[in-house]
Amino acid sequence: MSADPLSPHPEDVQKMLACQVHMGTKNCSPAMFRYVWKRRQDGVHILNLAKTWEKLILAARVIVTVENPKDIVVISARPYGQRAVLKFAGFTGAQALSGRFTPGTFTNQIQEKFYEPRLLIVTDPLVDHQPISEASYVNLPTIAFCNADASLKYVDVAIPANNKSRHSIGLLWWLLAREVLYMRSKISRSSPWDVMVDLFFYRDPEDQETKTDDGAADETSRADASGQGETGENWVIDAPNWESSAQGEWGAAPTGEWGSADQGGQSTWDQSITTPSWEAPPAQDF
Repeated sequence: MSADPLSPHPEDVQKMLACQVHMGTKNCSPAMFRYVWKRRQDGVHILNLAKTWEKLILAARVIVTVENPKDIVVISARPYGQRAVLKFAGFTGAQALSGRFTPGTFTNQIQEKFYEPRLLIVTDPLVDHQPISEASYVNLPTIAFCNADASLKYVDVAIPANNKSRHSIGLLWWLLAREVLYMRSKISRSSPWDVMVDLFFYRDPEDQETKTDDGAADETSRADASGQGETGENWVIDAPNWESSAQGEWGAAPTGEWGSADQGGQSTWDQSITTPSWEAPPAQDF
């Protein structure tokens, strides 16, 4: 454990490197150039993790100053961050607005879902530009995770980090939630947080359905195998010998009754059928 409680732990740095929090974009805005450590040969900007951690601690200290956690709104229109903001709101008591942001949520009082928060936290300033613009109209402080190509307009606390990867976004929200709970004395720094970072990661619904279907198929096959093993019998039904039955019944020669019946029927029909007379009846005198 490091001497300064606010300094990053080596395990946290390893997690940030594994989730590629330091990976930026090829484009870099002038306001984000001070957070860039170097540029690779392929043109990708590498962010400085030391400044990322400093801004993460600063954002946690700002969040703790808000007395009522319900006055904090966390927003993520990007699908990779929707699960993370919901988990963050669940652990810290904030209000989460995942998915599409309805225009006028902070400015139009006639709306049914009208919010007057004291602090706004967004995942990406490029995607969540509408809530940032409305926050500027009502003098609402804004904290944002910013990549190298992000615009810092109307952003008060910018956390330089990779906000394009699902693992990076989940780790950032997990670290921010943990630091907030540390500063609120909800959990102790002497023991690690018992919540795994995987809980904040985005999960594809199609992959979950595929895994569920595969698990159900495996259980069905195992049940069939166990049922066969318990009885010790193979449920095999002997097919009937159609050849022998066909030769014995269907291949037999026709009997004389059918032939005689056909001949008799033919003679009867010939006798019973008479040709009608189409001649006109004789005229009668009245």
